[in-house]
Amino acid sequence: MIKLNYENAFVSEEKLLESAHLVKAAAAILHAKKGAGKEYTGWLDLPENYDKDEFLRIKEAAKKIKGHSDALVVIGIGGSYLGAKALFSALKHNFYNEIEKPKIYFAGQNLSPTYLKDLIEVLKDKDFSVNVISKSGTTTESAIAFRIFKSLLEEKYGKEGAKERIFATTDKSKGALKSLADTEGYETFVVPDNVGGRYSVLTAVGLLPLAVCDIDIDKLMEGAYDAAIKYANPNILENPCYQYAIIRNILYRRGKDIEILANYTPKLKYFTEWWKQLFGESEGKDGKGIFPAGVNFTTDLHSMGQMIQDGRRNIFETVLNIEKTNKDIEIESIDEDIDGLNYLANKTLHEINQKAMEGTIMAHVEGGVPNILLSIEELDEYNMGQLVYFFEKACGISGYLLGVNPFNQPGVEKYKSNMFTLLGKPGY
Repeated sequence: MIKLNYENAFVSEEKLLESAHLVKAAAAILHAKKGAGKEYTGWLDLPENYDKDEFLRIKEAAKKIKGHSDALVVIGIGGSYLGAKALFSALKHNFYNEIEKPKIYFAGQNLSPTYLKDLIEVLKDKDFSVNVISKSGTTTESAIAFRIFKSLLEEKYGKEGAKERIFATTDKSKGALKSLADTEGYETFVVPDNVGGRYSVLTAVGLLPLAVCDIDIDKLMEGAYDAAIKYANPNILENPCYQYAIIRNILYRRGKDIEILANYTPKLKYFTEWWKQLFGESEGKDGKGIFPAGVNFTTDLHSMGQMIQDGRRNIFETVLNIEKTNKDIEIESIDEDIDGLNYLANKTLHEINQKAMEGTIMAHVEGGVPNILLSIEELDEYNMGQLVYFFEKACGISGYLLGVNPFNQPGVEKYKSNMFTLLGKPGY
């Protein structure tokens, strides 16, 4: 299970226990589904109550896609793509698309014409399918991308052939995409009404793309299920999820209003991006919120390290630690020690990376940066299922502790209305 070490967080056990009643109250409201945004708390019991029939259909659709496609284009933005991208990056080969099939590409997460044109060029000689993910079907970025790729599929395979290659993950009964899917005969999967986008990775939103690249979605759900049980423990000293939620709020009250999530493997880069959306959209409202930032170490020690070490003391770090690796390299001794690395002989890169992490934590703590260390045993489906649920629950509780609705995102709509006005959309 996930281990949390807060000895370097400048928060004592006594201080933690002083706030235990607050986290228990927030958890009680969350579990009773009586708090702000209660209509979007379906993720809470999802690991047990997910749609088993749809789960089987997801597996069958994944087999179908693997059977006739060299590539799958996943179209979505925000929570409609970040969760799948995060777990794909964490659990598959770093260079998956260079050695495996079907290749997984993402579109509809930006408005860059260069990005789309480049992707179209990559796909021109490939058989491909599309999984379009949108609750409404009218989100600008993903709707534009789907319009383009739908046209490409129909041009390449005809309307009948295209409908066998388009899979829509959308609302159960309403919306533009659901209406189109029903009219055209696309296979559809459901974005549950009671699960918001940033909490949706363990629904069909994330599970279908992950199943296509042979990620074990059963193990993913098993990990989340075990996490749901463990992180319902009311004893704060035995519940790292509750500890994390309250510690970050204690630090926030002390003026630490920026949290940096640090990882030590490129495989967690997009998990950090998923985490940033989860906490940024959940807490950043009503003039409140801990700003979520991310760094990828040791790479960013050579760019952001100086700021973290000696900059403003309004930050704290949460470090993701992977205890084991399934691949490693041992450093060998050479006769001419020109690079001065012989002192590392017989050590592995994983060992060296771990010492880099430990040394960095020591330096940053000495520099006045509180550090929380979160450890999982290894990067596999079971552990990542746990980690997803851990952060989702901690985020819900943390939002309630902060006094905001952690399940809405009213500020997201402002840029859209301005953009629609500037583009001349009717009604704006």
